[in-house]
Amino acid sequence: MEYMSDTAQADKPPLEQAEDRPPSAPRTRDTGPLRREQALFVESRAARQYRERFHPGIDARQWSDWHWQLKNRLTSSERFAATLGLTADEAAAFAGAAGLRLPVAVTPYYASLLHAERLAGGSALGRTMLPSAGEFPTACHELADPLGEEHDSPVPGIVHRYPDRVLFLVTDFCAAYCRYCTRSRRVGRPEAKSRMTRVWDQAVAYIAAHPEVRDVLISGGDPLMLSDAALEYILSRVTAIPHVEIVRIGTKAPVVLPQRITPRLTRMLRRYHPLLMSVHCTHPAELTPETVQAFGRLADAGIPLGSQTVLLTGVNDDAQVMGDLFRGLLKARVRPYYLYLCDQAAGTTHFRTPVTRGLEIIRALRGFTSGYALPHFVVDLPGGGGKTPLCPDYIAGTDGQDIVFRNWEGREYRLHDPSSAAILARGGALS
Repeated sequence: MEYMSDTAQADKPPLEQAEDRPPSAPRTRDTGPLRREQALFVESRAARQYRERFHPGIDARQWSDWHWQLKNRLTSSERFAATLGLTADEAAAFAGAAGLRLPVAVTPYYASLLHAERLAGGSALGRTMLPSAGEFPTACHELADPLGEEHDSPVPGIVHRYPDRVLFLVTDFCAAYCRYCTRSRRVGRPEAKSRMTRVWDQAVAYIAAHPEVRDVLISGGDPLMLSDAALEYILSRVTAIPHVEIVRIGTKAPVVLPQRITPRLTRMLRRYHPLLMSVHCTHPAELTPETVQAFGRLADAGIPLGSQTVLLTGVNDDAQVMGDLFRGLLKARVRPYYLYLCDQAAGTTHFRTPVTRGLEIIRALRGFTSGYALPHFVVDLPGGGGKTPLCPDYIAGTDGQDIVFRNWEGREYRLHDPSSAAILARGGALS
């Protein structure tokens, strides 16, 4: 049996490939419980105003149906121009659509955030989702596969880089496409077909045959774009492997499509503990009532939530913005986990900041906010080197047998440690 799409596109402009459809198992039309679940979703004022203006025939119940959201994604320059208006740069990028590396797609819900942002004169969220002419050139150091995942892929859908864990790519479909995506080579493309059960089974067989694997990260694309039945098909088989200790899901669905986090979904997920979830969140403006509700449902299902944020020029490369984001995530029961330097994916030069900017932000937040609200700042090294943590240097030097530290306030303090001070005095490093 193959798990195919049950959600066709409402429109298929040149930027959106016909193959870019959410894979899912066939689902029964249990409309009674479904309608009751849709009534349980909150709706922010910005979303309601957007819905009433641009979808006047759609009530709040329909708006809360994640299948409706996917079917009505904005994918064409005409729809974006009609709802948001396009800058000259965005219009030029749409005009050269054939040169873009990945489709353009945004759910109506997330479009309501973009609309509210533009009314307020902002551009951070729009920069992450709308195309730019900066995507066309490829710098000499940029790669289609910046993390060398294909090199570490023994079977389709599996990336096995670290000894005790694997990345399991179960779909190439996303509800919305981040313009800085590290997998722009495959997501939403005709050559990146949705994973079917035979491919999933082959990947599960690989995991089962490698007893050193104790941790499986299910990613894509976005795994939560699968139907509940398809996702459970995968989870049930992975968690049945005796040596698999934990399973993680990587997703942006609670942020771009919070309607996907239904009570039915969380009831299913809680059957497969220990299950963790990494959520991609970029900016505090994404922490809407809808997204906070989605986080709460997942947390109430016993799923530990951690965030992954990419440091992006003109989006969140500011200590105040990052502080608001990390504190907001913590309030929403999401532990800030990783802050990534933007990968060297093709066409992303305009997004990348210097490493020093990330260090400056971490230094600016340290001591001024809870340690729980500070993520690890990491670089995922090009070519498959893996995640490498970076931390501001708080060692100011040595004084005899003391190490001199400079704290978060810029004050100096001494720690008596003769052996370590001697290493530093000789020009060595503490490792």
